[in-house]
Amino acid sequence: MSSRGWSRRQLLKTSASAAGLALTPRFTGILGAAGNPADHSADFESSPPYGQSSAKAPRERLLADFGWKFSLGHANDAAKDFGFGRGGIFAKSGNLIGGGRNSVTSATFDDASWRSVDLPHDWAIDLPFVNDRSLDGHGYKPLGRTYPETSIGWYRRTFDIPATDAGRRISLTFDGVYRDAMVVLNNHYLGRNLSGYTPVRYDVTDFLNYGGRNVLVVRVDATENEGWFYEGAGIYRHVWVEKTAPLHVAHDGAFVTSDVHADGSATVKVQVEVVNEQDKAVTASVKAAISGSGPAQTLPLSLGPWETKTVTQRFTVAKPRLWSIDTPNLYTATVSIGDDSVDTTFGIRTIRFDADKGFFLNGQPVKVKGMCNHQDHAGVGAALPDALQDFRIRKLKEMGTNAYRSSHNPPTPELLDACDRLGMLVMDETRMMDSSEEGLLQLERLIRRDRNHPSVFMWSIGNEEPEQNTERGGRIGASMIRLVKRLDPTRPITEANNGATGWNRGVGVGPLLDVFGFNYTLGGTDSFHEKFPKQPTIGSEWASTVSTRGVYENDLTKGYVSAYDRNFPPWASTAETWWKHADERPWVAGGFVWTGFDYRGEPTPYQWPCINSHFGILDMCGFPKDLFYYYKAWWTNESVLHLFPHWNWAGKEGQPVEVWAFTNCDTVELFVNGVTAGWQKVEKNGHVAWNVRYQPGAIEVRGRHPNRAGTLVARRETTGVPAKLVLRTDRTALVANGEDTIVAFCEVQDSDGRIVPTAANEVQFSVGGPVRIIGVGNGDPSSHEPDRATKRSAFNGLCMCLVQSRGGNDVFTIEAQSPGLETTSVSLRASGHARPAL
Repeated sequence: MSSRGWSRRQLLKTSASAAGLALTPRFTGILGAAGNPADHSADFESSPPYGQSSAKAPRERLLADFGWKFSLGHANDAAKDFGFGRGGIFAKSGNLIGGGRNSVTSATFDDASWRSVDLPHDWAIDLPFVNDRSLDGHGYKPLGRTYPETSIGWYRRTFDIPATDAGRRISLTFDGVYRDAMVVLNNHYLGRNLSGYTPVRYDVTDFLNYGGRNVLVVRVDATENEGWFYEGAGIYRHVWVEKTAPLHVAHDGAFVTSDVHADGSATVKVQVEVVNEQDKAVTASVKAAISGSGPAQTLPLSLGPWETKTVTQRFTVAKPRLWSIDTPNLYTATVSIGDDSVDTTFGIRTIRFDADKGFFLNGQPVKVKGMCNHQDHAGVGAALPDALQDFRIRKLKEMGTNAYRSSHNPPTPELLDACDRLGMLVMDETRMMDSSEEGLLQLERLIRRDRNHPSVFMWSIGNEEPEQNTERGGRIGASMIRLVKRLDPTRPITEANNGATGWNRGVGVGPLLDVFGFNYTLGGTDSFHEKFPKQPTIGSEWASTVSTRGVYENDLTKGYVSAYDRNFPPWASTAETWWKHADERPWVAGGFVWTGFDYRGEPTPYQWPCINSHFGILDMCGFPKDLFYYYKAWWTNESVLHLFPHWNWAGKEGQPVEVWAFTNCDTVELFVNGVTAGWQKVEKNGHVAWNVRYQPGAIEVRGRHPNRAGTLVARRETTGVPAKLVLRTDRTALVANGEDTIVAFCEVQDSDGRIVPTAANEVQFSVGGPVRIIGVGNGDPSSHEPDRATKRSAFNGLCMCLVQSRGGNDVFTIEAQSPGLETTSVSLRASGHARPAL
């Protein structure tokens, strides 16, 4: 979604592409010699001769998230940026980066004053909010050329590599750094990655100190934007160190596909790239096995020095357990060669789009009920712990969502893992519609990394691109599509296209797409289908309804929008309008709502003091808004009866109040303080509403559901004043791995245990045991309270904190207190083990 002009977005894309051609090397590089050599003797450690090693040790994949140091730099002042840009650390001396013993890249640099951090880390979340209109799209956080003192971040980490690792191949992978990351290891420049979303991998075998200390330094430059929404800043995804034997499966080199046959059996094809990264030829056997499908298969393979070959093996699965939304069955393909072994998780399923009948999964029609989402969350910004990915997908599934669009960038791998496990389809989207070397490199990394995920059912090569409906856009799209089909011929390709005028020209990328993606303009879809009846279609982005949780009147001063389904920007529609449109047209495969969760930036329809969007069906914390229950009523088979607004309207006695119900009952009846306000019949995909006069007491709606005996009842009561706090958690236990995180929700209740829907009490959180609080939130789109804190005001009766393991196995407690209210606490257990880490 974008409410910005084309010129600004095109400038961002064009500048990134142009810079990428000149500045983003594909391979590790070393600076050439020039000037006087600096003293780097302290940066070297004694290593055994290369080759005297444990090269036959099995593959290791080590998490490198812990023990980092962080400091802000400066975009305009080299003196405040550790000498960067003035000769300093980039003076060329021999084959090393210059700067000497006091260089920020040197092992002897004193970083004691730097802040200790673990990854994922987003430094933007710690910055103050600034009332600058140019920052509105990015959540009013001071990043960019105007704010040089807060737009550069430096990271340092030291680690040891055993002497026995000499002779192995060792790589360093960053899953995501926002953005323009320069990486230096032991004073050797590894490279620069412009993308804030695409992973980057460096072979560091030649630059390590074996049997000694290593110094890794990353300079992150967030002065430029890639999007028009909050993107964070820093190393906000995982970092990995991977060790293999010289003969090994290539990075992202296993590709597993399947064909399901008419008799119900399936053929699974395992295609593997094998690399021999050493100076001698080898002959070995490639062994592959599929979990639960009989014996392994072995193929002989000979490779010359530094040669790569691809081998393919096929398996028959007689009675496959298909992956689906309701039963997300997963398999594992294990490939071994020599001392190297790689496990690849995959699913067996079929996907098909039909121009007249929509989308089919495993031969069954499925209406896509999707949500677009950005990647930030309350308390942590863009640096989500893995557990929050699970939490967010579970909340979306709770309201009937079956598809997720990674708007508008490659997602983190852990999100796709969650979608695989939980049963959520994914439209996987690249950041740039671009066929330059940089654009295609980013696209290739995305496809190779994500193509084994069964949840990914289509690729998106762009969003609302300025040249999407032009001849040049067609040429760009053709190059991207050609690459995608080469890397993955099994999935359809789309692009999120806005503007019916452009659609109907039949020019540009649209005619080349397997599935045409409609962004908004509901009125143009019918004419498109009439003109291009053979092209399958999907609503790649619809709705953009705005609402604020628990608010029922528009408030310009506070920056709130009422929660009734009636507020939307000029290009958009209500939830009810778009869903009726999609549901009534079998040839539309379904659609994606903008958005599942609120996100920082784009505070439509307001500006300051509002600092984040209102588009979400859930707020920033994951608390459902009323619209959550509209979708749950029509997207699930559950019986739903949801009544709103609340019934605390002191000072409005005798005044009219609009009462709505979202329900899939056939008929409903409203009672106000026990007196009927009338029956109403419920229209399919609709809602019911009454206008009544407020009097303290209660409203109650009773409904009859066609698939359930008896009567459903929903009730809202006028509550008392806040009296106590109650804590609830999204899970009952924590994995003691230093990463796992639970969400602790706090309710402000009256003495009868009812949530006070207008409560704004400040809540102080505290923990005991092997855990820590990493962030807080309340879903208020105009709150300027810090996210990285231990206290938060309730917003309409609710707030939350995020509690993360510190690594110990023990009972831990979470406590919430507020002056004048009854304190609450919960006790849970942390147990289990950490995954292998550096």
